[in-house]
Parts: sequence; C-alpha cells; structure tokens
Amino acid sequence: MNDRTCGVSRRSVVCALGCSAISLPEVTMAQAEQIVDARYAEPVTRYGHFALGRPHEYARVVARTDAGRELALVLPEHEVFEDLTPRLVRLTPGAPVQLLAILSARHSGARLALLGLVGGRLAVVAESAPIGTPNRWLNPVGVADLDGDGMAEIAAVTTPHIGGVLRIYRRDGARLMELDAQRGFSNHVYGQEQLGLSAPARLAGRMQLLVPDQPRTTVRVMALVDGRLTETARCTLPMPVDGPAELAACADRLGATR
Repeated sequence: MNDRTCGVSRRSVVCALGCSAISLPEVTMAQAEQIVDARYAEPVTRYGHFALGRPHEYARVVARTDAGRELALVLPEHEVFEDLTPRLVRLTPGAPVQLLAILSARHSGARLALLGLVGGRLAVVAESAPIGTPNRWLNPVGVADLDGDGMAEIAAVTTPHIGGVLRIYRRDGARLMELDAQRGFSNHVYGQEQLGLSAPARLAGRMQLLVPDQPRTTVRVMALVDGRLTETARCTLPMPVDGPAELAACADRLGATR
C-alpha cells in the first residue's frame, strides 16, 4: 500500500448506501483536521468488471478536509475503486472521520478499505481480506454498533450476485477482521447503481441488519448475538426488493427505525 499517494474531494455528509451516517457537528475532535466530504475521480477501464455499470471503476479518491485542504489517494495500476461514492463513517464516538470504500484488485477481487488521515496524508488505514477471485464484488450493508459495546461493526454482503454471504467485520489495527458470516443473502442486482437494498436499523432496542435473502423476496433481520449472526425476524414481500422503498416498508412493518 506504500505506493499509493495523497491528494482531494467533494460530497454530501450523509453517508451513502445504507451505512451509518455521521453528523459533522457531533465531532468532538475540534483540534484535529477532519475529512468532511469525498468522491471518486478518474474513471478507468483497466479492471473491466463494472458490477455497478459504467463508469463506476475509479483510479483515485479525492477528499476535502475542514481545513480546506484537498487530498487524493491514487491506486496502482492493478487496483480500482469499484464503487459509487465513499462513505463517511466513525467507528467510535469522537473518533476521526474515515472513508469506507470498496477496492478491487486484478488478481484478488474486492475488499473493504478504511481510509483516513495519516500524517496529513490520505491513506488506507485498515482492510478486509479480499474475496480472492477477480470480478467478485461486495456491497456494504452499513456501519453500526451491533453488539452495544460502543464500537461499530462493518457489515457487507460478498458476492451478492452468486450465493451472497453476509459478513461482519471489526477493525483490529490495520485489519478488518471477520467476526462471523452467513450465506444466503443478496443486496444488489448486477449492473445497477442501486446499492440501498439493505441497511442497519434499530429494532427491539438494538441495532440490527435488514438484508434480503438471495431471491430478495424476504428481508431477514439479523442481529449479532454473542459474536454470532442470528436471525430475529423476517418480512416477506410479493416482489423482489429492488430499491429502498421496499426495505423501508419492511422496516415499518417490523417496527424498526433507521
């Protein structure tokens, strides 16, 4: 990762695609420079998977800080950001704002990456293990404290188009370590830009995950109980989930808040 370089950005503070949004006024680290928005730049065709349709494979990410600086991180030739927009997240209250992104590599497929400010530069600070096969992708579900310990977990569905696996990650230094995984989910339709087919929600007094099953006709409510993914409820639909409206309808039926 040392061959990546720094550099800039623009984007809404609302965290995209079902991830936990952050409110910048809540940031208590006023003395530290913070990322306030970000975007991908420089679309490329060198990877050529286009799970999200064209042009959504990018060579760099650009971020803007509250100090007015613009910083960029440029990927090496064998990698791309296979994503729509970086997500602004904090894993603990008062922690520095970081970016959650999807990186894809020519020989190993997609992985999650957290980007943050290191010595005034934009850099990858933690990563999950890659899927291991090129042209295999993942879609984040969101970032939320699923076990109530004050530190948020990161949820994603790997290979949502072919036997999707819901995985829960926790940061451990420079690694996003997998806590648990369960098969049978899908939160994306290949080639489409719609990523909001799953989301964290508060249900029965705790943060849980609303994630469609593989046919996307049932939304399963998944909790992290004693470190294990456990289904606590489900919502069956007459048609497959193809947008946030169906997910919201299930959330309302289940009494969840998002």
